Amino acid sequence: MGLIGLGSMGMRHVKGFLQEDDCRITAVCDVDASRQNAAAEEINKQYGSGGCARYNDFRDVIAREDIDALCIAVPDHWHSILAIMAICAGKDIYGEKPLALTIAEGQAMVETVHRYKCVWQTGSWQRSTAHFRFACELVRNQRIGKLQCVEIGIGQGSCIDPQPTMAVPEGLDYEMWLGPAPWVPYTEKRCHWNFRWITDYSGGQVTDWGAHHIDIAHWGMDCDDTGPIEVEGKGVFPDDGLWNTAVDYDFRCKYDNGVTMCVGSNNHYPQGVRFIGDRGWVHVTRSGLKTNPKRLLKEKIGPEEVHLPKPSGSHRQGHRRDFLDCVRTRAQTIAPIEVGHRSVTAAHLGNIAMTLGRKIRWDPKNEQIIGNPTASRMLSRAMRSPWYI
Repeated sequence: MGLIGLGSMGMRHVKGFLQEDDCRITAVCDVDASRQNAAAEEINKQYGSGGCARYNDFRDVIAREDIDALCIAVPDHWHSILAIMAICAGKDIYGEKPLALTIAEGQAMVETVHRYKCVWQTGSWQRSTAHFRFACELVRNQRIGKLQCVEIGIGQGSCIDPQPTMAVPEGLDYEMWLGPAPWVPYTEKRCHWNFRWITDYSGGQVTDWGAHHIDIAHWGMDCDDTGPIEVEGKGVFPDDGLWNTAVDYDFRCKYDNGVTMCVGSNNHYPQGVRFIGDRGWVHVTRSGLKTNPKRLLKEKIGPEEVHLPKPSGSHRQGHRRDFLDCVRTRAQTIAPIEVGHRSVTAAHLGNIAMTLGRKIRWDPKNEQIIGNPTASRMLSRAMRSPWYI
């Protein structure tokens, strides 16, 4: 296995995959030399050897024929390029969420996964935890009656003052970090963790946390293979400073089954996913599960009822373990690429609707915006040469 991207999530994956005896990490890659070194040292310490190769250019990892699978944990604007190139080279992929920077890039990734029969696991790991699964099973089996709406609360966005131009730190390949994004001068608060607050590289909290919680909402709504038909809402975007994604937001997605999914920052909805039916509600977060009526917490799902898929392996390592098992068996993972794509599509449409201040009509079957050429142009982004998909 090779790991590309060694920041916060990348290092968690290093430590996680090191716990799996049937997987050996043989290469790591990052544009920041300090991160390369830290990851390689962790890996070599675990294996008691110095055999982990270090790379600055992800293409060198992809070119290695002895690597079967990759874990990709890079900024969003790089996801599609790395993934498509790796899939075409025959690699199986554990790819971090949100799936892609744009809907069009996600569509291209889905098509490539199918064409090359790649095993893909989206990093939407909440699907691999028991209480999220049980919450969705309660909803799917109508323990709260007919589902009427879903409320999703995610954190506020962040803003910062304009930042000065700085010298690029030694060991950072800043040109490669920017890659397909527009060229701009380096400043510290642009890179690494903070990329998610800048629209050239990500979609802010709406796609970062939204990809997680919308994923669970779709699971409970039985909407993994579809999407909303209308999206509208309001967002507050910084009018100055380096970070420019929405800091406050509230958008609503209407589905053709009559359910409305509302997504907002925490001053609009409580953190997590709340499914509201005509006979009660289920509210699930990473910290636990609450229901009304409370007796639902002790419900048993019968053998003939809907049972959602479980990952293989332990609760703690379930999502990574599920990926490795599926690499061997060629079975479908618990969070295949279509799931990751459909989940973040709703988030992308929310950002488009809030940016334009208009209701978006969406055709989930053909994955097209209806009757709005301006919005349709926002389904994709130009890439800086020489990068393309």
